[in-house]
Amino acid sequence: MARTPTTTDVFNAVAEASRRDLLDALSSGEATVGELAERLGLSQPAVSKHLGVLRAVGVVHVRVDGKHRWYRLNGPALKPIHDWVRTFERTWNTRLDRLDDLLAELHSQEKKQS
Repeated sequence: MARTPTTTDVFNAVAEASRRDLLDALSSGEATVGELAERLGLSQPAVSKHLGVLRAVGVVHVRVDGKHRWYRLNGPALKPIHDWVRTFERTWNTRLDRLDDLLAELHSQEKKQS
């Protein structure tokens, strides 16, 4: 059975831990493959491969400056993940609000009993 390509969408691209680590590293600004490899303890070929996947889905951009390629995060490309996670955030906020109400009611009842 053929493997699903990791470059089909942002969800597949960031499913790999090393690629998420690269995104974390790029969140502080531009970096070269060499800098990222050193920072993350990965080989340069591995970093280049992962950056290629991230570039294919538009999560990182590259800027060529002479012999150097500077990679940077493209935050708007992560919006589908943000939107998906927000659906869970709303659910949990609603549940936590209900729990707060229940705890306040229990606390009020305790005060009345004492």
